[in-house]
Amino acid sequence: MQLWRDFRDIDTGARGASVAIGVFDGIHRGHQLLLARAVADAARLGTMSVMVTFSTHPVEVIKPGAAPEVLTPLERRAELAGEYGIDAVFAIPFDREIASWSPEEFFDRLLVDRLHATSVVVGSNFTFGFKAAGTAETLRELAAARGIECHVADLLPSAPGEADVVSSTAVRKALGRGEVGAAAQMLGRPHRVTGEVIHGLGRGGKELGYPTANLAADMVECVPVDGVYAGWFTICDDGPAAGTMSTHTRYPAAISVGTNPTFDDVDRTVEAFVLDESGDLYGRRAAVEFVGYVRGMEKFSGVDELLEAMARDVRTTRELLGTCHEETGIPPAS
Repeated sequence: MQLWRDFRDIDTGARGASVAIGVFDGIHRGHQLLLARAVADAARLGTMSVMVTFSTHPVEVIKPGAAPEVLTPLERRAELAGEYGIDAVFAIPFDREIASWSPEEFFDRLLVDRLHATSVVVGSNFTFGFKAAGTAETLRELAAARGIECHVADLLPSAPGEADVVSSTAVRKALGRGEVGAAAQMLGRPHRVTGEVIHGLGRGGKELGYPTANLAADMVECVPVDGVYAGWFTICDDGPAAGTMSTHTRYPAAISVGTNPTFDDVDRTVEAFVLDESGDLYGRRAAVEFVGYVRGMEKFSGVDELLEAMARDVRTTRELLGTCHEETGIPPAS
């Protein structure tokens, strides 16, 4: 899978491209349907399948500081797109110049001149061009005038018969309520946060008997509301095995997000207690995936009460993860 970051990088050769366009933050189940259509069109038309996204959220360029938190960083979006069969990802280097393009200029410069598109697929809420003047219907009209197939997909209901739809906004709201299971159902996989394992206060292993991996979570990523969660821990880099742990393997973990009010800590952290495994993880890049909500962040009267709660957290974590689907890592929909 190729990742193109500049218009000059694009190379579809003589084949042209079947294109899916969107922000694609989250690569949720609705996005996955668009990608599947682009892959199917590519197979039918003999073209490359290309996902077009943005290097920076368009809102951040138009109104700095107002962009939503990122669900899925660009490199992870590209990785997931490859898993869904996409040949190449083009991350538009979005800036004020590109934001000033009219819908027709955006269509011709990107889809016609550079990607040599033969088909394009978008969601029904897609907008493009200066001040978002272009809609999915505008795209359909421009494509028809240029002999390019255009498919506009309806938004995916969150559940059969439901009025609510799957969207990146809905996923963020679920995470903000601690409803990581609902977020996972919309994503088709657990929500994931990545970062480097760093030295924490050292309290978990030395004082409490629960050594944790402290994650320096990438600050642009959307972290769930404070609380304790059941989830998975994965070493993402390709370094040597760490103790009993190997890279790219999911390990069950109890994950704490927030400050530790029992000890009056003030810094918000993401800490993972990996069940039944150990290893020197400092400096390694790792990910935590959130599967189920265990409890809110609480202030306990002392260490003994905290330890009792942590033992319950581990039991609850084992129970929740025991119901997970082997491939997706999430429990069945309720």
